[in-house]
Amino acid sequence: MQDLNSKFATYPSLQGRTVLVTGGATGIGESLVTQFARQGSRVAFIDIQGEPANELVALLTAEGCPAPIYLHCDITDITALKHTVNEVIAKLGAIDILVNNAANDQRHTIEEVTPEYWDHSMAINLRPQFFTIQAVLPSMRQAGRGSIINMSSISWMVPSTGLPAYTTAKAAIVGLTRTLAHELAPHNIRVNAVLPGAIATERQKQLWYTPEYKAVIMASQALKRDILPEDVARLVLFLAADDSSAITNQSYIVDGGWV
Repeated sequence: MQDLNSKFATYPSLQGRTVLVTGGATGIGESLVTQFARQGSRVAFIDIQGEPANELVALLTAEGCPAPIYLHCDITDITALKHTVNEVIAKLGAIDILVNNAANDQRHTIEEVTPEYWDHSMAINLRPQFFTIQAVLPSMRQAGRGSIINMSSISWMVPSTGLPAYTTAKAAIVGLTRTLAHELAPHNIRVNAVLPGAIATERQKQLWYTPEYKAVIMASQALKRDILPEDVARLVLFLAADDSSAITNQSYIVDGGWV
């Protein structure tokens, strides 16, 4: 494996651990898959974007990383989601680390939100986080350990406007994290949340990261630089590793000092 992260931390406890990332083909998810693979973890990730997912697998394999496993899955289909989690366990064994990353921050006005739109937003941004946790729990309980990282957002803290359903879901994830941290602690399973700010992903750059919006971001952030997907991924690595074994029930912000 090439030493591509020599100036950043290496976590021996992540080597050989099984990691499942939802929404791992692009954006923050792509960085999560990359960083875990470079730590020597056995990574499986699910997504509906086949082309970038396969390109990511090929790239990391060429680097000499343990080859990640990509599984196509629509996370709004809970039956399919549970089947996919079981497939990962059958291939790689008990899941040690779950990163609930998949989401869709499509902008929407109050007037545009119908009951169907609301339900669909929750079906992408909130419901799969709970049911993916539910699906990995038997193997984590049997192993007597686990680290679950739920991706929330600072959108509900700023608070953001123009995406009320998404913002509601991201706030709910913090509540979910806190209650499950207490429920699962007797099994040595830790549950934490990560709240990214305005992360300069390719999707954000293509859709919303205009010069005008960037000016707003830089006026709000203490750090006057883009916050990148790898900035988020490196925090997730720490929360997944044994170095953070005393940390659970917490929410960590990665936003350059916006909030």
